[in-house]
Amino acid sequence: MSAVTTNPTTELDPNRWRALLVIAIAQLMVVLDASIVNIALPSIQADLGISDANRQWVITGYTLAFGGLLLLGGRIADFWGRKRAFMTGLLGFAGASALGGVAQNQEMLFGARALQGVFAALLAPAALSLISVTFTDSKERAKAFGVYGGLSAGGAAIGLILGGVLTQYASWHWCLLVNVPIAILAFFLAIPNVHESKAMGDTRYDIPGAITSSLGLVSLVYGITQVGELGWSDPTTLAWFGASLVLLASFFVIESRTTHPLLPMKILLNRNRGASYLTSFIVGAGLFGMFLFLAYFFQGILQYSPIKAGLLFLPFSVGVGISAGIASQALPRYGPRYVSFIGLIMATVGMLLLTQLEPASSYVSDILPALMVLSLGMGLVFVPISATALFGVGNHDAGVASAVLNTAQQIGGALGTALLNTVAVTATANYFKTNMIDPTDPANAGAVAFGLTDGFVAAFTWSAGFMIVGAIIWVFMINADKDTLAANDAPVHVG
Repeated sequence: MSAVTTNPTTELDPNRWRALLVIAIAQLMVVLDASIVNIALPSIQADLGISDANRQWVITGYTLAFGGLLLLGGRIADFWGRKRAFMTGLLGFAGASALGGVAQNQEMLFGARALQGVFAALLAPAALSLISVTFTDSKERAKAFGVYGGLSAGGAAIGLILGGVLTQYASWHWCLLVNVPIAILAFFLAIPNVHESKAMGDTRYDIPGAITSSLGLVSLVYGITQVGELGWSDPTTLAWFGASLVLLASFFVIESRTTHPLLPMKILLNRNRGASYLTSFIVGAGLFGMFLFLAYFFQGILQYSPIKAGLLFLPFSVGVGISAGIASQALPRYGPRYVSFIGLIMATVGMLLLTQLEPASSYVSDILPALMVLSLGMGLVFVPISATALFGVGNHDAGVASAVLNTAQQIGGALGTALLNTVAVTATANYFKTNMIDPTDPANAGAVAFGLTDGFVAAFTWSAGFMIVGAIIWVFMINADKDTLAANDAPVHVG
């Protein structure tokens, strides 16, 4: 391991760009793993004999562990060492992926997915905080966050593409096994290129805070997953939400009183960081839903194959890459406020274009323009969000601040998917009821397609609403400009 950095300075790390390559590989792996199995899910279900009721655990097993343990993972990275946590996360993720790739039954697969989530919760906050402490020049940091933000926004689309290709031409097993060589490569590249850094001073762990936050977030995510199966008003769903409310309230009480908090309140109460976390939560809710329902539209309405459905998301990834590069140049010149505001307005327009879909819509003329506008907007959003989420955070708290951003994205995506699924299902049911259509009658196939599309359009409408709310919050709360970002070149302790 490299020597520990105890006193950050403005001296440039000669290996910083190679370190960014390693971090980018790891971040892409973590982000796409959340979506890569989506298209493979029917094959997984048939091969392992998983019931319709239990198939959600292929997704939920990962998100529960990941979302629930992120705060603890961020603090472990701060105190134990970010490089050490990063490399441990890589090896653990590789092992869990190998276990899932050779799974012979559903229990083995569910356990492996949960184990992936555990190590992702250690890996993801370590990766983002390493960028913050490695790049001390504001212009270079903006470029680095451009790479990170582009992967965060486009990774889900890349996962859908890769999942379709691997499922159709290899097998679903490779949707998990593909992580093994990637993680091992990143591990060995990290040894000479990533420098160690960790918090100094008070490094005692907040055990009560860790327990209440982890259990509270797990309860929240699990309650969200129950919405799709049982509904919002079911006593079981409400019980999980109630448990989450009690646990998270207890967590915030503990954090406000302990001398060594897992999540210092000053992390959340800073105006710019708070806006970043809140906007990330809201945007995640709208974006995750878009991927889900557009994938359903491709395969269920347009009858495209899994690989074709996945490849049709490729322009989204390209658009994000282009706009992330633009954002990394614009951020140090214009500051984050209006760069992301323009991006959120573009994302809103893209979502509104998707509300015009009909069963006979064409990909080239009706869907592609919406995807391009949306993707070009999202690159402008995620780069400044990644930068301002760590604005003014000292070396002591970089990991936990990174974890809050990841938590906001994960919880927002999970909650948004559950909410939008309810919106879509309700709109479709109302369409059938209003038009007196029996969806089980094969003679009504055309009318059923219109009903399903009506549900998707309702979800896209809500997603557009999320984007515009995010734009309003961002433009009124963010007050950091290019000069204050430049003044933050050398990491400083939070005041």
